[in-house]
Amino acid sequence: MPAEPHCSAPPEFRFDSRRSPVYAKGGMAAASQPLAVEAGLSMLRRGGNAADAAVAMAAVLAVTEPASTGPGGDAFALFFEAETGRVHGLNGSGRSPQGLTFDLLKQRGLKELPARSALSVTVPGAISAWCSLLERHGTLPLGAVLEPAIRHATDGFPVGPVSADLWASGAQEVLGSAPGGQALLRGGKAPRAGQLVNNSDLGRLLATLAEAGTTADAFELFYRGEIASRLAQTVKDAGGVLDETDLHAHEAVFPKPVSTVYNGMRIFECAPNGQGVTALMALNILDALDASATTEPMSAQRLHLQIEALRLAFADAHRFVADSETMDIGIEALLDPAYAAQRAGLVRPDRAMTDIPHGVPMASSDTVYFCVVDSQGNAVSMVNSVYRSFGTGITPEGLGFSLQNRADNFSMDPNHPNALGPGKRTYHTIIPGLAVREADGSLYGPFGVMGGFMQPQGHVQLLCALLDDGLAPQAALDRLRFCLPAGSPYDAVAMEEGLSETLRGELRAMGHKAAYVRGWDRALFGRGQVILRDPATGWLCGGSDARGDGLAFGF
Repeated sequence: MPAEPHCSAPPEFRFDSRRSPVYAKGGMAAASQPLAVEAGLSMLRRGGNAADAAVAMAAVLAVTEPASTGPGGDAFALFFEAETGRVHGLNGSGRSPQGLTFDLLKQRGLKELPARSALSVTVPGAISAWCSLLERHGTLPLGAVLEPAIRHATDGFPVGPVSADLWASGAQEVLGSAPGGQALLRGGKAPRAGQLVNNSDLGRLLATLAEAGTTADAFELFYRGEIASRLAQTVKDAGGVLDETDLHAHEAVFPKPVSTVYNGMRIFECAPNGQGVTALMALNILDALDASATTEPMSAQRLHLQIEALRLAFADAHRFVADSETMDIGIEALLDPAYAAQRAGLVRPDRAMTDIPHGVPMASSDTVYFCVVDSQGNAVSMVNSVYRSFGTGITPEGLGFSLQNRADNFSMDPNHPNALGPGKRTYHTIIPGLAVREADGSLYGPFGVMGGFMQPQGHVQLLCALLDDGLAPQAALDRLRFCLPAGSPYDAVAMEEGLSETLRGELRAMGHKAAYVRGWDRALFGRGQVILRDPATGWLCGGSDARGDGLAFGF
């Protein structure tokens, strides 16, 4: 193990510093780890484009933030193609095993799927997403793109403070008991902030993929070769049902993104099974309420309308969003402005709703988020995730990564479109965002906020700060947030420490059970990145969430 550095993490999580936005023209990258940003920019400097940079960043993040991401998870991406002005979607989420059925749970005496068990493992789609993004849009060979990640995994990297906290939580929750999980600990413990660690197993895996040759060869090796056999056997030994044939059948897909127009910008999200439509529905409701024109920024009235819009959007998303092959309502119906106006009519201007029903439209994540824009104006907005911290924690011997637990997001209602079943993509939390100017189709910029069910909430709050209130990227990311915590009562609202007691009192008077979240628990509010592009000059302006360990930088 590399020698110890002379630094340590602060004893508490504080959020009282100031950052300026970053400006550049040759290219810019933003991520929650500086080494990932460096990797992305190095691809641009050697002549690669945004797709090459994004995959290089994804691979480095797999090394430096294993609690949040890795080859054992899934990935989604949006690619803005400067030459055509088109936005392409990429869905790299894996399907459930063919053996995962309600009958199986019944046979094992289970009424629901254990969230951290081997039964919750779905096909890991991240590697397919990396290969597919490079094959369709990249310009550099796979070996060059993976080189920074291989180097950091082999030679060692310093663990960031936020990453160390997430690592420690995962160690306590799952790594200590999960099959193979000890491989991701150091002496049985999570590494400390500033500690230099390596992951030689993951380094060898990435080197093997790089040496395979083309992206198609690497894909075959991971999903149809010896690695697939090891993955399947590891899951079966742990009590799961993932089979080699499930991995053999996997492929990334390129569905058309979904979008809506808000304040002059067309906002793109990946199509279901992702939950990006939740953010779009909430924006449509806010537009119908004329929230930005009738309320003051960060007032109780503004936050109240945002909270109610998101509650209504989540109610619809949890009812209708599923694998696109099993959804029983069209996305066009959910995003119809007339339907948004109908839903907005349920919102009371000064009182929280006492019930949040889903609508009936007419038929028609511990996670990492990162983005990059190159000098030609191509952009990638991308999310990689293993879902809960380290996913299942199950770590195949010699591979250096844990396997995700995405099946935990299936519904246990057999009549629900997102019902647990074989060969299905589950409702997915990870959602990259991207905006273009509606007037001329020029790139406004990629954006995202990672963090499970916080992600659409973060998108809405971030876009309101940028588009309604005119904040620069860094100021928009620095703005304090609220969160509707998953699994909490409908009227619960988590408020970030620093929001005033007066504001909290006003929200409570409206019926919102608002409570503060402090310190390291503020991971609940996510970690975001934004890069905006000036269409006239090509200059880029970026920001990176101070709730993470990363930065935005360019040249």
